[in-house]
Parts: sequence; C-alpha cells; structure tokens
Amino acid sequence: MLLVIGACIPIYYRYEKKQLNIKELVLIAVVTAIAVLGRFLFYMIPAITPMTAIIIICGICLGSEVGFLVGSLSAITSNMLFGQGPWTPFQMFSWGLIGCLAGLPWMQKILGKSYWFLALYGIFAGLFFSFFMDLWTVFSIDRSFSWQRYLALLITAVPYTVSYCFANAFFSCLLFRAIQTKLQRILTKYDIK
Repeated sequence: MLLVIGACIPIYYRYEKKQLNIKELVLIAVVTAIAVLGRFLFYMIPAITPMTAIIIICGICLGSEVGFLVGSLSAITSNMLFGQGPWTPFQMFSWGLIGCLAGLPWMQKILGKSYWFLALYGIFAGLFFSFFMDLWTVFSIDRSFSWQRYLALLITAVPYTVSYCFANAFFSCLLFRAIQTKLQRILTKYDIK
C-alpha cells in the first residue's frame, strides 16, 4: 500500500508547486464532481459506470496531470459515498494512471481522432483497473501474493470485468464529443492553459 501511496505523491507534489489559477482548480473540481456523479447515478448496476470514461476524456482534453488528478480525486471523493478503506489508494492510483495515460500527447492524438481507439482504450482501462484491484484483493487476504489466488480472482471476476470494459468503451464513445466540446469552450472562454 505504501508503494501505491508513494506513487501518487510526486504528481500531487508537482501540481502543488505549479502556479495555478482559480479557474483551473474550479474546472478540476467540477469535472471530478461530474465523474463522481456518474458513478453515483449508476451504482445500482454492477460494473456499469461512466466514471472511468469521464476520467479518460479529461485526460485526453486536459492533459496527463489533470487526468491523473481527476482520476485519483474521483476515487477518493466517490468513496466518501461508497465507503473508504484500504482499497482507496489502489483505486486512486489505478484511475489516476488511466487518466494520466490518456493525457499523454501521443495518446491524445490517437484517442481524439478515432472512436475505435477510444473504445479499445476503454476496454484496456477496464482490464487494467480490474487486474490491478484484484492484486489488492490478493494482498489484502493474508499480505502475501499467490498466483493461484490471483488467477482464481481473475476468473471469478470475468463477468464483472467484461461488463466494465464494454461500459467504458460505450460511455467513452457516447460522451467524448459532448464533453470535449464543452471543455474546449471552457478552456477558450476562460483562457485556461
């Protein structure tokens, strides 16, 4: 768990030292709130949530750092509704990394131009999140790693993981243009860089 928390600290520290304006902070807070709302609205349907798609879209439109922040802040904020626990840092790191990778310059170009690549990234994000959270589950059982237990968890989670992957792909493609248009308008109107 210390490794996961330690991996989040450099990004938060770098962002803390950056010259920020209130407009950028408000934008990050609002987008995080929208992602949390997306998770909340679909909580009755297991594995179906637009939160990951919103995190991906934020990474594409706002860059790696903001993608990581929106992902990790969405995890900790939504867990205020769904329950905090030792899994929260793992969720913060995995959703943050999903947003960060989507915000890499070469990924922004690919994902922003093709719905196919956007859908594939949504599927990748679902697999990554599920595989990473299953690692936490293995370690949480007796604080050691067992390949047999990990594979058993992966197999058990197949229906959930498949649903989650396709929900990510669906919501990413459905919401991308609308959110991108709104974010571009906000960035231009308020001169946010």
